[in-house]
Amino acid sequence: MEKMLNLHFPIARPPWSKLGRRLESMCRKAIFEFGLFEESQKIAIALSGGKDSLALLYLLKAISGRGLPELEITAIHVGGPFSCGAGVSQSFLKGICRELGCAYLSCESKQKRETLECYSCSRERRSLIFEAAKSVGANTVAFGHHRDDSVQTLLMNLLHKGEFAAMLPKVPMHDYGITIIRPLIFIGEDEIKEFAKMHGFARIVCQCPVGQDSMRKKTKDLVTEMEKIFPNVRENLASASLLYGSKKALKR
Repeated sequence: MEKMLNLHFPIARPPWSKLGRRLESMCRKAIFEFGLFEESQKIAIALSGGKDSLALLYLLKAISGRGLPELEITAIHVGGPFSCGAGVSQSFLKGICRELGCAYLSCESKQKRETLECYSCSRERRSLIFEAAKSVGANTVAFGHHRDDSVQTLLMNLLHKGEFAAMLPKVPMHDYGITIIRPLIFIGEDEIKEFAKMHGFARIVCQCPVGQDSMRKKTKDLVTEMEKIFPNVRENLASASLLYGSKKALKR
């Protein structure tokens, strides 16, 4: 009976299509180029249940033990009535993790509608995820941030604060004793969307009541407008941010 229930969960695993092979290749490139698993093979994945975090989970599980040491993966989900994320059920995510053979932990956000805003929500979610990761002995946390997330962050920092700073593939958070990694940093959002549709987990959308009017959403729309004039704007900004980030890291 358990097996029959598990068949209803969308599971992506090899053998891949051409797109799946490309995504795995880009994920491997990030892992090796930035030494994402040098510190530990015991990792936590921030699992919202959206297309990005699920794609990350499937890809890392597929890569584990194939040209890399076996990864010990724990998926961590932050729930709550106003938590940023896909709004999927705990049983849905638990079922996917059970089918993949990954551990699963959940935390609860304390956000309230009247005070909800992106910055405080993000800080709370990270703190909850970091504490949950440390509780299982994982000091590396993987987030599903992709190339387009990094480009949006770069533009927000540049236009709002005058700083040329995007999302880096690997960030030691010394105050928390955690290292953040972003294995999807070379992969575009459109490719993840197509991969999610192909494997049946693209129907999930963000349930955040303020997300559709956030600065990130406006910046995302701005990049789309810029693309009409500069067709390679996403790739060029992403490449520039990684090059600058690498040079900056070398100077430290």
